[in-house]
Amino acid sequence: MTPQPAARRTELDLLRTLVVLGLVFFHAALVFSPDDDFYVKNAGTTGAVTVLAGLGVVWAMPMLFLVVGLGARHSLYRRGPGGFARERLLRLGVPLVFATLALNPLPQWLRLRAADPGYHESYAHFWPRFLTVRPDVSDFPFVLDGRYFETGHLWFVVLLLTFCLLLAPLARPLADAAARAVPALVRRPALLLLPALPLATVNALLGMEEGFAGWNRWAYLLFFLYGHALADDERVRAATRRLTVPVAALGLALFAATAPGFVTLDDPFTAWTPFATATRALFGAAGWCWVLALLGLLDRPHASRPKAGPRGRARGYLAVAALPLYVLHQPVVVALAYGVVGWSVPAVVKYAAIVTGSLVVIWLLYAGVIRRTRATRFLFGMRPAPPSPPPP
Repeated sequence: MTPQPAARRTELDLLRTLVVLGLVFFHAALVFSPDDDFYVKNAGTTGAVTVLAGLGVVWAMPMLFLVVGLGARHSLYRRGPGGFARERLLRLGVPLVFATLALNPLPQWLRLRAADPGYHESYAHFWPRFLTVRPDVSDFPFVLDGRYFETGHLWFVVLLLTFCLLLAPLARPLADAAARAVPALVRRPALLLLPALPLATVNALLGMEEGFAGWNRWAYLLFFLYGHALADDERVRAATRRLTVPVAALGLALFAATAPGFVTLDDPFTAWTPFATATRALFGAAGWCWVLALLGLLDRPHASRPKAGPRGRARGYLAVAALPLYVLHQPVVVALAYGVVGWSVPAVVKYAAIVTGSLVVIWLLYAGVIRRTRATRFLFGMRPAPPSPPPP
């Protein structure tokens, strides 16, 4: 019998939205990075961006997958495997299709305009060329390919939908196996470090993928499954809290150990030299330690209790905004960067303008348009708005 999940961890729901907003800062920084083929590039770049980006890459997207895996546990308990699969197809599949058609062509079109001043094709003419695709299952779960087509930032939604559909028929045996493992984890909290080994192995042997925020796509599946299986158990949470400080120190040491490889190697992501392979393995292990330490740091007895008053309403408001904000953020960042990189001002001013403008535009679109109507909520993966209370 699958145990009933504990109360929803609202602090992790809030963290999920903050990570999504943090992606605005991250992708705006890529405009100034010498090591990334972002859609729009500033004339002057700096290697400092690569170092700062690495501090977020090691934990942010893995934590996002873990938190969503935790949410899947609650949804599966309420709906069962069939209802869970149908709900995820609606809440993830619909925004995936809509954003692919309506939003994703824009960054690619701006890339062509930024790279070639002589390129004057209108967006209306480019749009059908972007959507000229052919099936290609060699890059599963990305099964469409085309000269201009790309999944773009929606890779997260594609992987998440795939993981949810894979999980639905396996949820009960996975939960049963996790329940059997909990007593051992409680007796020996250090066993919580074991997931670092498969993560290190996946990154080392399958390679890291720059297009997926530096991690191998299947490493994210491990974070997702951990969130589903164990992150909600009160006994495991207590063990995690006890490990917070030593695991954080270990994570910092492992991450520092990756620096020589990432700095000196030409291709640490896929090269098969022993040095490159070890660098990728250390990065995978470091990522797990950072995520585990953050779980313990954020888990406080009062943090998961529902908050009343303005603070509680603000948390609830932010918690449901994560997916729409994620779907919106990259096209907005690219569009603003396209207009800003030509300014004759210091790079730090351009960066501040891109970040500030993007946050304002994204929030105005979300608060003023998306959450206002049933149709836009549906297209961006939100549930219908709760009915208004009757007047007194």
